[in-house]
Amino acid sequence: MSSITQTLPSHWKYVSEGGATIVFSYVGPPNSPYDGMVLRLRKAVNENTLAAGPVDEDERDDPTIEYQTRCMEQLFPQENLPLLQSAGLEKAWLERLAKEHEISRPEARTGKDHIDFSRKKGVLATDLVGGGWIAVEVKPKWAFFPSATHLSEETKMIKTRTCRFCMHSFMRRQKSQKYVNNYCPLDLFSGRADRVHRAVSHLWDAWEHSDGSVNNLKVFARGKVVLPSRTERLLADNLRGNPTFEQIRKAFQEALSDTLLNSPVLTIISRLQRSLDVLDIEGLSKLWQEAELQSSSYQSTLNSYFEQPIPHERIPPLGVSSMYLPEPEPSISDWVEFLDIFHSPQAAQMDHTRPKIENLRYYLLAYLLSATLKDCSIIVKLDFLEPESQDERKLHPVAVIDLDPKSLDRLQRWEKLDQEIVSSYTPMERKICIDGWVELSSGL
Repeated sequence: MSSITQTLPSHWKYVSEGGATIVFSYVGPPNSPYDGMVLRLRKAVNENTLAAGPVDEDERDDPTIEYQTRCMEQLFPQENLPLLQSAGLEKAWLERLAKEHEISRPEARTGKDHIDFSRKKGVLATDLVGGGWIAVEVKPKWAFFPSATHLSEETKMIKTRTCRFCMHSFMRRQKSQKYVNNYCPLDLFSGRADRVHRAVSHLWDAWEHSDGSVNNLKVFARGKVVLPSRTERLLADNLRGNPTFEQIRKAFQEALSDTLLNSPVLTIISRLQRSLDVLDIEGLSKLWQEAELQSSSYQSTLNSYFEQPIPHERIPPLGVSSMYLPEPEPSISDWVEFLDIFHSPQAAQMDHTRPKIENLRYYLLAYLLSATLKDCSIIVKLDFLEPESQDERKLHPVAVIDLDPKSLDRLQRWEKLDQEIVSSYTPMERKICIDGWVELSSGL
């Protein structure tokens, strides 16, 4: 295990952060074991500063390392996953790092949380963004239409004609979004060159019109975020002439589209999403309610989770812990066991049109894993652009990131969001999206 405390806080540059982690890239002296690496640290909410528990001297490696090794490597080729390894931490070093880089953090974040100073280990990962190249982060989102089998009569004609992302984009636009996002994930996942080019074009448009703030496309050059007003940073050095914005746009779109079309990553994500989410949130909710109402029979099958029958009038919401399912959150061992079943003949023989209560745990984990894949990002590495060049373009492997497992306590929120999205879209003139996989299976 590497001890990151051998470096100075100034050897690291703030990159980004999400709800649970903050990321720094190594910019210190060359020929270091940290060249080309980023450091990913866990965060803690500000109120918990004084409430921190005792330090665990035998803290295990960050679970993301074990989760990737034992689970995600079953789903993706290793070349499409970043290298992860554990890094030793010390409280004093973390405090100096936080002080050094607090000014770089968004104001909205500094008021909410901070680096978790109690952690003894962090994660070192391949720096997919910070080198001498263009890095494009794409969040593809939902790849498919749900099966109509478990949809209500009210939602069936909507959810099987307009994709989830396009409906959600419409709702956001109604609420506060100031730009139009015409990107449709079903185009990106189609595998057809014309549709992939169209999806990339719409991603660029949303990126341009949002001044780079759109969630589905982020562009980096030499480790720094590129805004639409600075697209010249995407050009190769010593380039002759002065390419126009449109020429840069065209070169970018061609390079990104070609790389995606030649990578297996989108096909893998699409196949996994649709084979894991076979019930839709509506069907999963129905199965959950049925299991709770028939807990006597469910108890006989999974007696480790249930201790007594559940009253008819008190059905816990989808995914919410109850005395009958006190510890529903899956461990990494649970995920390994699930994937063993998922890849086995047993899963292939399940009749998803008539899901069985005894398989509820399987369907819950399957939906959570599908949700991870609906929210993951891909990093596409591109060489600097040479508009109008006829030279053959070098293609690089596409990496999949943000594959952390989702929590069961999100299911209730997702169910409500699904209802809100469909309800807001119901009275509208509906966009018709096309699921390329349905086309292929229909022989179209």
